Amino acid sequence: MIPRHCLLFLCVTFASCTRGSAPSVDSASVSDLPAQAVTPPNAESGAAGATSSACPRTGRWALCSLEKRLTQSGFVVRRVDGEAPRRAGFSVPPTAYTLGHSRLEVFVYPDEAALARDVARIDTVTVSPRGKPNAWWATPTFVRSANMVAVFLTDSPVQAERLTLAITAGAPQPN
Repeated sequence: MIPRHCLLFLCVTFASCTRGSAPSVDSASVSDLPAQAVTPPNAESGAAGATSSACPRTGRWALCSLEKRLTQSGFVVRRVDGEAPRRAGFSVPPTAYTLGHSRLEVFVYPDEAALARDVARIDTVTVSPRGKPNAWWATPTFVRSANMVAVFLTDSPVQAERLTLAITAGAPQPN
């Protein structure tokens, strides 16, 4: 067995070696540093236009926040040029994307009440008006969150699950 005083020596030596590897602030105090150096990166500056390029964080979906969420989830998101065709049962036009070999059509509503009126008339399994046949070229995955419906057309159940989890995590909430 190792004597106690040897263990104590080893612990002190180890602690002093690791302490020296941590970055240190030079002789200037924190109050001497410029304000921006100590401001957290996600803090709002309060200045008008400071976040003009950012998506609105309102608790509702916007296309820019959806695109950001999907990109963060590992999807390669490309908006389809031109207008997507109107879909029966939906009162708003879709925005179409390709995600790899799959297609995503997104219906963003002004509020949850307008979305609820449309969804009440839609069969969410076939994503078509109740009593009508499936009009999609593949089995659709229906995803609803806040003021948005997404219809994902893919033959990959793993991709469908990833997309569902990314969207049902919710729209960006206000700060």
